[in-house]
Amino acid sequence: MDNKERICGLYLRVSTEDQAREGFSLSEQKERLEALCKFKDYKIYDYYQDAGISAKTGNHRPEFDRMIDDAKAGKINTVIALKLDRISRSIYDWENLLTTSEKYGFDLICANDDINTTTANGKMITRIMMSVSQNEIERTSERTKIGLSGAIKQGHIPARAPLGYKHENKLLVPDPLTKDIVVRIYNMYFEGKTYFNIATIFNEEKVLGKTNWKDTGILRIIANEIYKGDYVHGKRTNHPTYYENVVEPIISKELWENCQVQKKKNQKNYMRTQTYIFLQKLKCPKCGRILAGGASHKIKADKWYFYYRCEDCKNNIKETEIEDAVKTLLADILEYDNVVNEFFLPVLKSKINNPKNDLEKELKNLNNKKDRIRKAYIDSLFTEDEYKEESELIENQIKLINSKLLENKQAEQLNFTMDDILLKRDMDFINKVKLPISYYAFNDNWNLLDRETKADIIMRYVDNIELEIANKKYVVKQINFRSTFYSDYEELYKQGFIDRKRPFIYDFNGICINSEIRYSEYLPIGKVMQHLYRLNEYYEVNFYKGTYYKENEKLEIGPFLKNEIPIRAFPLQKDNNGNETFVSMGMFTTMNNPNDIKVNIRDVFETIPDNVTEENF
Repeated sequence: MDNKERICGLYLRVSTEDQAREGFSLSEQKERLEALCKFKDYKIYDYYQDAGISAKTGNHRPEFDRMIDDAKAGKINTVIALKLDRISRSIYDWENLLTTSEKYGFDLICANDDINTTTANGKMITRIMMSVSQNEIERTSERTKIGLSGAIKQGHIPARAPLGYKHENKLLVPDPLTKDIVVRIYNMYFEGKTYFNIATIFNEEKVLGKTNWKDTGILRIIANEIYKGDYVHGKRTNHPTYYENVVEPIISKELWENCQVQKKKNQKNYMRTQTYIFLQKLKCPKCGRILAGGASHKIKADKWYFYYRCEDCKNNIKETEIEDAVKTLLADILEYDNVVNEFFLPVLKSKINNPKNDLEKELKNLNNKKDRIRKAYIDSLFTEDEYKEESELIENQIKLINSKLLENKQAEQLNFTMDDILLKRDMDFINKVKLPISYYAFNDNWNLLDRETKADIIMRYVDNIELEIANKKYVVKQINFRSTFYSDYEELYKQGFIDRKRPFIYDFNGICINSEIRYSEYLPIGKVMQHLYRLNEYYEVNFYKGTYYKENEKLEIGPFLKNEIPIRAFPLQKDNNGNETFVSMGMFTTMNNPNDIKVNIRDVFETIPDNVTEENF
């Protein structure tokens, strides 16, 4: 071997993780190998450099392949690398390389490892060293997978944030600026629009300032598990790993699953023609399958009849039966929606949904990005078209944030308070008593709503409606509200700012009455009196004090005036963990006629009285 003229190919390789290590840079390897060749009087035929490529099995290394082809062609008879793991870190690949070197008559030398492949002992040593190297790779891979798995479970998603999300403190969280676009895509697709339809609409509307929305991009969004809170790592590998509930979802799992089922239908010909109020809210109590919507049309009467059926159990329930069973609750939901969700909560929550500081920070970042792009264009790093496209995207984002800042500013100028919610609820009840015809003209009534509005309300507030089987038929068992709606409602109720119906037994001028009365929790007497005086600006409202006895659940209060109607009852003292046998109670009442209204009729529906101070009472 020593008398053989060495015509060498110098193999140099760094992978991404190696580049930061001292002594592994390409220039460092080249310098050391050149020194070796000079010392040994070896002739250098060529340099073969693979940068940023790992030596794992299956990775394509073009320069390594070129070097082996040169060796096979007899252009070189010796391959030299700095270390054994520069050539390979796989026992399988190393054995193939040894076989190839024996067949074509070239030798392998590793400067730092003193490798000699011309003897049996030398080959055995290389195999041992390769086993150690491969074991290191496998152990490192195991540690990496364990660490990555833990990070993913905590919400650290190792990927670019998809539309609707952003990275915040290394966590993937919903982006308030774009998440509504994702919700809209899923809703449009669920309603029957195709990927192409949605892309076309978005291009016409220039959503996010873009006119290059494609159906393939819409498809990727529809198919991405991240939007229901799950994540698939290694999706393109043979062994992907599925992680459930690792990020905050943007859409429900039910809606996501339904959209996947819909992909099996012919999207070009399928379009949902009917709106089903309770779709995705009903499950078969026998098999647990979500009920499908169905409809029949009576031509003579020109009337549609809607129902929900289980495809497996072949059972069904009429939509009218569901509405009749939950009509009281639906009326309460609608009343809550009219007063709280549509009127007050958007204002009260505006600072939370549009946080001023965060918006101003994002606006500053966008303006800085705009400046950087302008400078890059001046330095010829961008073409004119690229500059215009990037600038337009940023300008649209700036406009969106400025609009939210304007909403925030307008909200700060409004004087609505939590007290106003209860006041408006009382006013609506009084108007319903005194002016029932006008009340239903100014306020939505469930029976008069169109199907799209009903479906929207159910989607927003109802999580699901439980069914049970009675006499071989589906019947409504229970309605379950969405946690977000219920938590909002419950918090307002606990603080005394919203009411709910509660049964009371009380004496009405000698007649025992057992009925449901609107009830709210404790508020300080100062707020109670302020509330009373504000109502009295519009109507004649009386205030009574009484006692509620827990033992017989009877409220002693009154006597009332003739034709007086209870508006609302409420405790005048805090509940001390239910230790009292009786509770001091208050009640507002009004007359069952419109003669005592003190303002213009329209004002009692469209305005609320101004705040008053303790000086007024």
